[in-house]
Amino acid sequence: MFSSGNVTSRVFERQIRSSPPGASVNRARKFYENLVPSHTLYDVECPDHCFRKFTEDGLFLISFSRNHQELVVYRPSWLTYTSVSDDTLPPLPRRASRFDSFFTQLYSVNLASANELICKDFFLYFPSRRFGLFATSTAQIHDSAPSPGAVPGVPSIDKITFVLLRLDDGVVLDERVFVHDFVNLAYNMGVFMYDDLLAILSLRYQKIHLLQIRDSGHLVDARAIGYFCREDDELFLNSSSQAMMMTTTQDKNKQQNREDDGDNGLNHTQPNADNNSFLSGIKQRLLSFIFREIWNEESDNTVRVQSLKKKFYFHFQDYVDLIIWKVQFLDRHHLLIKFGSVDGGVGRNADHLPAFFAVYNMETTDIVAFYQNSAEDLYQLFEQFSDHFTVSSSSPFMNFVTSHSNSVHALEQLKYLKNKSNSFSQFVKKMLVSLPFSCQSQSPSPYFDQSLFRFDEKLISAADRHRQSSDNPIKFISRRKPETLKFKIKPGPECGSADGRSKKICSFLFHPHLPLAISIQQTLFMPPSVVNIHFRR
Repeated sequence: MFSSGNVTSRVFERQIRSSPPGASVNRARKFYENLVPSHTLYDVECPDHCFRKFTEDGLFLISFSRNHQELVVYRPSWLTYTSVSDDTLPPLPRRASRFDSFFTQLYSVNLASANELICKDFFLYFPSRRFGLFATSTAQIHDSAPSPGAVPGVPSIDKITFVLLRLDDGVVLDERVFVHDFVNLAYNMGVFMYDDLLAILSLRYQKIHLLQIRDSGHLVDARAIGYFCREDDELFLNSSSQAMMMTTTQDKNKQQNREDDGDNGLNHTQPNADNNSFLSGIKQRLLSFIFREIWNEESDNTVRVQSLKKKFYFHFQDYVDLIIWKVQFLDRHHLLIKFGSVDGGVGRNADHLPAFFAVYNMETTDIVAFYQNSAEDLYQLFEQFSDHFTVSSSSPFMNFVTSHSNSVHALEQLKYLKNKSNSFSQFVKKMLVSLPFSCQSQSPSPYFDQSLFRFDEKLISAADRHRQSSDNPIKFISRRKPETLKFKIKPGPECGSADGRSKKICSFLFHPHLPLAISIQQTLFMPPSVVNIHFRR
């Protein structure tokens, strides 16, 4: 902790005092109390693009063309100019109000075909190799025809293409295509990346595709979890099915011979081996885990049977009807899987629907834990170890995103909401709605560090989401006494919007380590946008 808030004193103090073990980065981040985006350029002249986000290392700004066909990548270059004025803050030149004064376009590459569009809300970054994963898709079909193995009620997309691209030069390295499937691409909800592993959830066919991103830039199939859980499950079932069909054929021949000999006139119907009524492998493991958990709760067999009737068999069909909503890596061997009804898997607002969480071990193919979305023990884990749910990247910048387990201010705010809630069960459900977390959905900018700054999270936060725009500037106040105002962020025109009736939304793109931010305000379905650049002079 620095004893002074003056930046010069902090530099001298850093030279003569070393940081405690493991605290060097946190101590260095305190310099951002002095280095803030204190100046704003309003309504900057910029290309009519959809700006997505900065990469975690701050090397690239990702954007898409307005027709959602092309990827446009920029490199932050900062504003440089000379002045002959003697003023402490000389007036900025006219060129400073242009977008290309801060960003240099590296390239533009076409990713989508004529009938496909780039999903503007989907982007994942592989920082160690500077690879970017993008998605294109055709239009969504809500009333799709039934398909073998598909979940009824889940819409279909004719073609979904995942494109792995090297961001240094825009070269497409590999692609993976899903046909007549449905993957939730909004804000990376259906795809999760952990180091070099990639999990893609097919909602329509209830299959988790595990892929590995090689250093060469190839997407390699590692495993598929769903109907089968082990690599040899399909081979085993096919061999068993063939043996069953051979036995059935022999029985039919014997029966035909007996009928020809006039043994009897009865027609014996044999089961159809092609009619597969088995539950999926992941569902069977889930049911067996629930059964064993209820069985082990009691020691008396009579009480066990009664408990199974109430807790398992009575809800058996409800468990069978569950589908996978969302999935995330906890580590390289465990997945956190969220189950629920079909309506919640494709609907926008599923907060009121019952949901369940399961921890799946990919090595043993076992369910090792199962929770309802109102479970207090899961909430305690979420409160104390929330970093374990959110940190999924090897990037050092993402390790310092504020959470309940690394910030006393965030923990105090969480406890305030808990004490304010009328029903603890409803509070737990509300908190666990965010699980599993969407991958790379938070900004690592130090200006969202709640140990440094205080701000209104209803107007702005580290979460990658659009917000309702406010005509008043958003204040960032220092946590350090006497808690002075450090800087303000105001989206939209400098004098405010003339049309107060239209609903406006805004998004904020903060650079991960520079005092640089972009605010984008637009009215619903009415581009172009008002782009402001906030930087330090």
